[in-house]
Amino acid sequence: MNSDDTARLIYLSLLGIVIAMSYVLSNRTNIGKTMQYAGIWVLIFMGAIAVVGLWGSIKDTLIPPNHAFTRGETIVLPLANDGHYYLTLDVNNVPVGFVVDTGASQIVLSQQDAMRIGIDPSDLAYLGSANTANGEVRTAAVRLDTVTLDGLTDRDVRAVVNDGEMDGSLLGMTYLGRFESITIKNNELVLSR
Repeated sequence: MNSDDTARLIYLSLLGIVIAMSYVLSNRTNIGKTMQYAGIWVLIFMGAIAVVGLWGSIKDTLIPPNHAFTRGETIVLPLANDGHYYLTLDVNNVPVGFVVDTGASQIVLSQQDAMRIGIDPSDLAYLGSANTANGEVRTAAVRLDTVTLDGLTDRDVRAVVNDGEMDGSLLGMTYLGRFESITIKNNELVLSR
């Protein structure tokens, strides 16, 4: 907090105290009711401040993140607030959320997502490797029985399971390459087959 912010905070605090005191003094004949109303307003303001302060943490719970939608023969992904494009695919009939990553050569599953779709990461042979922003990680090649997006089903899709820590799975070019075109325009990623 810089000196301007501190000065504003002091000014607003003093202004609030003066307004509150004038209200209390003008309604001193019914002081109990006045204090009750003042308490309610304090709680309302504290709640508003809490919502503003925590909005970044709770907005995805209250407002679902951007979802893909179909526009004619294309699938359109809106840009999320964090600057990424997200897509949920049914992998082996289980919904799996992906970050669309045109820089990834393959579909990369986190160990948690692999378990959710019926692949036990501890039974895999981690013979491959991948260079990531966090360094080199081991990978295990797998085949996905089905990958479905908005009624389009692909079978026997190649993917890898990452042996390292991942927040989520990545949708790379082995899947994105199945589309005729991939276009990014006006904060939308458009996939066409």
